[in-house]
Order: sequence, then C-alpha cells, then structure tokens
Amino acid sequence: MTGLLGATRPPETTTDTQGRSIRIVGAPAGSRPVAGLLVDVLVVAVAVLLALVPLVPVFGLGAAAPAIVGGVVVGAVLAVAAVVRRWPVVVTLAAAVLAYALLGGPLAAPATTTAGVLPTGSTLVTLGQGVVTSWKQVLTLEPPLGSSGTGLVAPFVLGLAAVLGGGLLAASRQASGRAATARLLVAVAVPPAVLVLSILLGTVERTLAVVVGASMTVLLVVWVAWRRGAWRPQRVPSLAVLAVLAVLSIGGGVVLAPVVAGDTPRFVLRSVIVPPFDPRDYASPLSAYRAFIKDQREADLVTVDGLPEDGLVRVATMDSFDGVVWNVVGDGEPQASGAFRKVGDVIPVTVAGAEAQVEVEVGELRGPWLPTVGETRRVTFSGPDADRTREAFRFNDATGTGVLSTSLVPGQTYTLDAVVPPPVTDQEIGDAQASTLAVPAPQQVPDIVVERAKQVTASATSPAGAARAIETYLHETGYFSHGDDYPSLAGHSAYRMNLLLGEDLMVGDAEQYASLMALMASQSGLTARVVLGFVPSEEQRGDDSITFTGGEIQAWTEIAYEGVGWVPYFPTPDTNRTPETADEEVQNEPQPQVVQPPPPPAEPVSPPSEDAEDPSVTTNEEETAAEGNLRAVLLVVAAVAIPLLLLLTPLLVVVALKARRRRRRRRAATAELQISGGWDEVLDTAHDFKVPPPADATRREASKALLETFPKAPVALLADQADAAVFSADGAGSRGVSRYWAAVDETVHTIRTHGSAWRRLRGTLALTSLRRRRRARAEAAAPAPADRDARRARAQRPARRRGRQS
Repeated sequence: MTGLLGATRPPETTTDTQGRSIRIVGAPAGSRPVAGLLVDVLVVAVAVLLALVPLVPVFGLGAAAPAIVGGVVVGAVLAVAAVVRRWPVVVTLAAAVLAYALLGGPLAAPATTTAGVLPTGSTLVTLGQGVVTSWKQVLTLEPPLGSSGTGLVAPFVLGLAAVLGGGLLAASRQASGRAATARLLVAVAVPPAVLVLSILLGTVERTLAVVVGASMTVLLVVWVAWRRGAWRPQRVPSLAVLAVLAVLSIGGGVVLAPVVAGDTPRFVLRSVIVPPFDPRDYASPLSAYRAFIKDQREADLVTVDGLPEDGLVRVATMDSFDGVVWNVVGDGEPQASGAFRKVGDVIPVTVAGAEAQVEVEVGELRGPWLPTVGETRRVTFSGPDADRTREAFRFNDATGTGVLSTSLVPGQTYTLDAVVPPPVTDQEIGDAQASTLAVPAPQQVPDIVVERAKQVTASATSPAGAARAIETYLHETGYFSHGDDYPSLAGHSAYRMNLLLGEDLMVGDAEQYASLMALMASQSGLTARVVLGFVPSEEQRGDDSITFTGGEIQAWTEIAYEGVGWVPYFPTPDTNRTPETADEEVQNEPQPQVVQPPPPPAEPVSPPSEDAEDPSVTTNEEETAAEGNLRAVLLVVAAVAIPLLLLLTPLLVVVALKARRRRRRRRAATAELQISGGWDEVLDTAHDFKVPPPADATRREASKALLETFPKAPVALLADQADAAVFSADGAGSRGVSRYWAAVDETVHTIRTHGSAWRRLRGTLALTSLRRRRRARAEAAAPAPADRDARRARAQRPARRRGRQS
C-alpha cells in the first residue's frame, strides 16, 4: 500500500550531545519505524474497542464480547499485516473478506457453525445477509438480543472495518507533511464516529457512554500529542492538568448527567423506529368483555399448565382512556406505556419473585392479544409454524402485554419463562408515594367521578390508603350484574360511568368497576391502569392444568407506587351481591303498623372543602415548577461551564500573555524601542506559525527568508526601517512609529492567515515565542564565559596564597 502509507524519506531529526532530539528545519519527512506504526494500530484498536462498549447492553456481555473483541482483533491483525508487508489495497480487501468468512461464523453467528467453530453453508448465508439485515434487526428488537439471528454481525463488521481503516490511516510511514496530517486527523475521527453510531444503536444507558467517551478522548489526545512530537511526559504540571481534566470530565458526566436529565431517556434510533404492529388498529380489549360473557361463556379460551398459586393470566393492559374506551396505546405515547417491539432471546425483568415455566395452549381465544404471566422473561413458540409465529410476535415490556400480528389460532402452543412477584400487602406498601410514571391522562372524566373520589378518599392518609378506600367503596357499595337478571348496560364510557354513580343502585360487572376505580384513582393523584385477563378461583389454585372459559374472564385495576411497582386491586363486588339481595335486606326490616310520614329528602352531596386533606399525597407541580427549572438550569450551567472553563483557561492565558506583550512593545518608552518591538512581534509570529528565519540571521537576512513564504508581505521594508531606527542618529518620530506598526499588523495578518484553519488556531495558541523570549532573557542575564573564568580565578587566589605561605 505504497500510495496509502507514503514513500520512505530521510530522517528530519538528529540528536545533540546530550541526547535531545533536534528537528532539522527544512529537512524532508522521514520514514517512521515499524514499532511506531504498531503503536498507532494498537491505539486505534483500543479506542474502537472502547467505542463499541455501549453495544454490550444491547446483546448481553456473553454474546457481545466475542463479536466485538473478535472484530477488533481481526481488524488490528489485518492492519498490521498490511502495514508491515505493504499490501496493495486489493490484497487487503481480499484478506478482510476471507477473514470475515472464516472467523465471522464462530464470532458473530455461532449457532450456524459446526461445533461452534467450523463454518457451514448456513454460516456463509447468514454472514452475507447479516451485512445488510443485521442493522435492521438491532434497531427493531428490544434488548438484550442475545446471539440469535444476524444481530451480532453488526458489531463484528463495525469493529473489523473501523480498526482496519483507522489503523491503515494512522500507521502512515510518512512522518510529516500535509498528507500525513490529513490521514492522522481522519484516523482520530474514526473512533468517535464509531462511538456515536454505538450510542444510536445502543440503549438509553447514559453512564456507560459517558465513561467510555471520556476515556477514549484522553487516549486519543495523548496519542495525537505523541504523534505530533508535543508529548513531554517529564512535564509534571501538564500531566497533572490532563489527569484532573480527565477525572472531572468522567466524574462530572457520571454524577451530573443523571441529575440534570432526570428520568428523560437518551435518544437512540430504536426509539423512533415504528414497528409494523399498531395496537390502535384493533378494538379495545375491554370493550369485548360482555362478548366473552354472553357468546363464549362455556368456550375453552386458553389452557395454562404450571401456573403458580399467586399467578394471574394477563391478556391486555390498558392505560389510555379517551372518554369512550380504555385502550392499549402505541409508540409516541408516554414512557410508562411502552411500545410493542420485537424482542431478543431474553426479555429484561425488573421485579423479584418466584421463577416459573408456564405452558400455554390457545383454545377459542381470538385476536392479537397473547396471554402472559407475571414478568415474562422468555417466550418459546412450538409447532410447525414456530418460526413464522416468532416473527409475528411483539412484546410491550412496560405493560407485560404480548401480541401476534397474525392473530391467535386454535391449538397454538408456547412456553413462558416468567417471574411471578408475590402479593403485596398494604403494610408492605406503607407510606410509599404514588408513582411518577407518565401515563396518558384520562379524557372527559365525568364531574361525579371527581367528586365521589374526593368523598371516598377524604380520610385516607397515604396513597395506599386512598387506593384501598376506593376499592372497598366500590366492592361493598356496588352490586353485581351482567345485565341478564337485572338491567346493566355494557360499556365503560364516560356516559356509563356517570350513569353507574348517578343511579340509586350502583350495578355493573368487572368491566365497569375496574374502569371506574382507575378513573377515581387517577383523579386522586394515583397512577392507574386497567387489566383484562383471568384470575384462578379458589378451586383452581394449585392445579397443574387450568382451563379458562369465556365466563371466567376478569378485569381489575393496577396502581403503581414508588419502589413497589404495580399492585392489583379487585373492586368488583362478589357475584352473589346482586340487586335482589338489596331488596331482601330492605324487606327483612320490620315496619310498625302505623302510617309513616314520608322520609325527608336526602341531603345533597356536597364536595369537601378545598382545604380538606388530599390523600393523593402528590407535590404541587405548579409551585415547584419554577424552582425545579432553576435548579436544572444551574446544574446544566455548572456541568458545562466548569469543565469548559478549565479547558479554556490555559488557552486564554496564552492569548492574554501575547496581547500583553504586544501592548508593551507598542507603548515602549522611546520610538526606537517601539519600532524594534514591532520587528520582534513579526519574528515571534513567524516562530509561532512554524516559519521562523535562521536563528543567527540579521534583519535583512531574516526578511529575505520570510519573503520566500510570504512574498506580498512588507517584510523587507520593516527590516530596513528597524535598522535605520536603531542604528541611525536621527532615530524615529511618532508618525513613523504609527506607519511602522500599521505595516507590522499587515505582516502579522498575512502570516496568521496562511495555511489551514487548524494551522491558524495552533499558531495563535502556540507557546514557541513565549519560550523563545524566556530563553533569550535567561541567556542575557547569565554571565559571559570570560566573566565566569575571572570570578573563578579571583575565588581561587586566596587558596593559592595560603598554599605558598605554608
């Protein structure tokens, strides 16, 4: 790769008598040693490895480590071989393709290989398809993805390509020159580009990305300084400043980022990929409640084997009420509603409990809603269409709801690996606050629901007490009916809720009571949702196999608490508590055989006063909004301004010192000093921008050297006027000084605007002229060799005199 790596040139540096490296100005760039090239490849490989770390949570450590580390190592080996052996581009690409075919199987597609090592025909097909389809799989599946499918091809190819390309660009045999600098800059940009892509393909985890980014930045800064010859490990203050900045960057990002961002998830591409399944295309599962009761009362809907004693079978979870129905929301809704996406081999579980393996067989249950149990960890489909069913499966890990885009079919079987949390009592909930999860606010809630919720929860002292008060009120005050033996309308709209609370008797079934409790709880400041599913009866609990019929369908309410999670409540009255029992209770009360006066009219229901205790125990968002916003702004300013100030302070000091030096020269005591200071300003600028004249040159000789690079600059005129001002008896006048400094400014501007933007910035912040002037002052203050010899002789005379006397 001669064209890529550059040609060999003689060295441009030598060493003095003390072993220090001295650059020969004007010497051609030389060939770098092989050891330096290997260091370049190694640094790029480590930086790319760090950049790929954010992808580990996407696949899991066990699955991601072989693909990521393997891709980086293979890319580094190929880059070293190409650099050392000087491979042409075609040979390098052929070697990369061959390595991908031979090593991609065991590292990125182990399930397709023989004995986990030898590639097969299926391996080659998977690797070929994975280059195109793995990125889609990474974005459309919910982490962790595991090692199934073609997902691991993405990090393997990314690591191999990034290290191979970045290593070849970095390991340039050309030591200097614009081409070498350009290749170095592109090589430095490769790991940050991989990090950005890893973050976009990764998860919403912030801390890992911050630590990796800061560590990679420190590594690249040190490496670039070493490559440019500016790395001086013996400079303890510089190393200390660099270490402090690295610690502040990592620590500030880790500590302040979660505080500033709060619970706001970081942007990743996975969050904006719209899955093909949209639950809003289907009718509300809760609206089919009466259909199950009326039309499929005796039909076997689903059979469950291995259900734990405290397990509930969840069909659908609904947390959005639009005034007509409770429904399942899709993408674009609040975080607590989640989204239906394809998942990997393992689904993350956030609760603790008993692990269970439940086998489910679908009977007459129809629709897309897939019954699940507890917190589902894995779903394994069986049967001849298992692969196609798996492809149609989507899961919402926020609500625990699974769906099949192809709908359920009779005889469909699958196995659930789940974690079933134990029941939670009010004592265990204690004074836990209501959850702050963002769910859609209910729409068109009737006023009577709001007023009744305040009445029922007026004496509650905690969120759990408020929820239990609502459940008890509905369970003990209401009556049960499906509408067959006593009039009870189906549905759970705002009109039906208003009718339920407004009639003399509160009559309904689980559809109405679960909906009403969720609305009353939400109006009390609680986070609530409605669940449709199956609850085993006392006779069914503990059975190895349970078959649920349409008549056993249930609906209940779940309320979320901080640190506890979602807790189920069952507000529906007992099935034997019917309106007929209410009539019997009234008839059993004996009345005296006298004419009774009519009962007085019932007192109107009045809502409690505004200063009554609010059991919702929620903070006043309006009062704390301004304070929270101010705190967030201050934290953002501190997180950004402090590291930025620490980074910019040394640069600002350099600029200030140069401005102070120029001001002193311009305001010197005499015109001669002002003019000679102007010439010094030109020389210092030339040194900072790496175009210095010879060290021992006169002003005219120096001007000729500068004119070779800047032919349009008035350098010769400045040199002649400076000589005339210093050596002429007439000196210089104030008007001549002004014109002279105008020419100085023009020359300095010409030097500063020469070259690339990076060169201009580097010259503006360079310390070369400051160090040069400091060395000149030190040499001027040091005594001459003759003076040192004279002082040494005078010091030795008394000793010689004493020797002669003795």
